[in-house]
Amino acid sequence: MLRCLSRRFAIAVIALVAVAPNAMSANYCARHPGLAPVPPGLQGEVARAFGIPRQAARGAMARCVGDRLLACSIGANLNCGKANLQRSLPAASGYCRANANTDFIPMFVTGHDTIFDWRCVNGEAVAGKALVTVDPQGFVAENWKEIR
Repeated sequence: MLRCLSRRFAIAVIALVAVAPNAMSANYCARHPGLAPVPPGLQGEVARAFGIPRQAARGAMARCVGDRLLACSIGANLNCGKANLQRSLPAASGYCRANANTDFIPMFVTGHDTIFDWRCVNGEAVAGKALVTVDPQGFVAENWKEIR
């Protein structure tokens, strides 16, 4: 009888572990529909999704699209906020006045949230092609992964 109960308990625990992330995600999305830091209870799932140490997931961001939980792991050049779609940047214009025909405007000038490749032409900042895809909510799609 004890062996049978132990086996049932083990099966129940395995089933709970398999279902828990989805349940946690749905529960999280019901309570937090906007952009927020990843809560401690989901940091392990985020760490696994990105292949990063759990400690690194402490700085990650979460958001929901319907009942789908998405996470973004903040990195040196990764923007987890909304993408900047502007084709005119005052800081880039100022940079171009001092660097009239440079082929590249650094991110410390344009910001890490711009989606465009920037250059200077005759002292004017020019937005080139989009370097990333923006999702329907306005975030850089490549920076976000679904957490199951």
